Amino acid sequence: MIKAMNLSTIKNCLLLTILSFVLSGCASFGKGMAEAIMGRFNSEDTRVCQIRGTPFAGIAPGLAKPRAKSKVLMIHGVGDRLPGYSTEHMEKLSNQLKLTAKSSAFKDIQLMSFSDPEKKLGNLRVTRLQNENSSKELWFFELTWSEITRDQKSILAFDNSGEFSFRRAKVNDMLKVFTNDTAPDPILYLGESRELILRSFAQAFCWMSKDNWNDIPGNGRHGCDFSNGIGDNFNQDEIVFISHSLGSRVVIDGLTRIVSLLERPDQKTILNTIDRKKREALQKKHIHIFMLSNQLPMLQLGKELPEITGKKADFCNVDGSKYRSRLFAETSIVAFSDPNDLLSYAIPQDFTEQYLDSRLCINVTNININIASVFDAFGIGKIANPMEAHVGYSRDDRVVALIANGIGNNHIAPIVKDRCEWTEITD
Repeated sequence: MIKAMNLSTIKNCLLLTILSFVLSGCASFGKGMAEAIMGRFNSEDTRVCQIRGTPFAGIAPGLAKPRAKSKVLMIHGVGDRLPGYSTEHMEKLSNQLKLTAKSSAFKDIQLMSFSDPEKKLGNLRVTRLQNENSSKELWFFELTWSEITRDQKSILAFDNSGEFSFRRAKVNDMLKVFTNDTAPDPILYLGESRELILRSFAQAFCWMSKDNWNDIPGNGRHGCDFSNGIGDNFNQDEIVFISHSLGSRVVIDGLTRIVSLLERPDQKTILNTIDRKKREALQKKHIHIFMLSNQLPMLQLGKELPEITGKKADFCNVDGSKYRSRLFAETSIVAFSDPNDLLSYAIPQDFTEQYLDSRLCINVTNININIASVFDAFGIGKIANPMEAHVGYSRDDRVVALIANGIGNNHIAPIVKDRCEWTEITD
């Protein structure tokens, strides 16, 4: 039988076998097997890191501002998550920023909406990080919205039971469990879960605006009211969002929802209680959004357009006719995508004008980066672990360094200088 098979068939079968393990959700086993077979050990790291766009500062400069705090909100993507999922990323980021002191206990809030107190909105975990002399301070907010979709996804639980799973090949069963966990979330986001997830984001953003650590409850179920939520020092604080896959859509839609409600005083919401002074504090801010495994182009398919598109100059230029109706002075999107991440996309040049709300004043920097190593599989062709390419961003040292220190400035991290290429794109 083996003699009857040609070399090409044998290679293809072997490649399929490797891919089956790599794509299985058991990333560590798949990666280890691939590395062992392909002889990666002790090889030179030649992964690509190409940056195209405008300079961005990262988190570090905000930490140097006197009497100011940097506040980072992490938003996850598809798949069921539990509070604490971002711990590895938070610790790598704090080490990069030399924030070695951490509050003894994090704060754990069960989010609540005043308009519908019975609805579950997920969890917000807050950690306070400082440097040795407490002159620099960062609050790390971790939003876990999985609770919103968990009950609906339980409809598929029967498919993971022994009644059905034993009929599948082992690898296919692992793939099915992974699919049942991740595939429903984008579908549910198009339904009634979307409004709840966006409320969850708005609540997290409201808690970010607090001035004092003691203003944030330690635990329990709480709602945040914008009428007394935005602190007097908020205009000094730096605001950063870090999102993964579907989380990027949540951030953009969440900010679009906020600016739309602010512009509709006839709709009675907690956002309408923001006074003019605090609204102006928002409008002076330069916001950074770091999108890991960016999916905005794919998640735009079939989605309605925002209320206002194609009018960035009117809202974002100082002499623009709608300048006083913008949400922020500028929103910088830094979109990370691995070309071998099957669910990741760069943001095309005209995408923001056509599909994103003009009131956000968005500019984009694309980062093409190999998260997963690329191998030559027995001469069949090059291959990379698509699972690692999708989930490995937050633990990649180059990604962490870029979020912390940016590009095009005088505090670039050495690893970025050595390993990344930057092409500045000017308007």
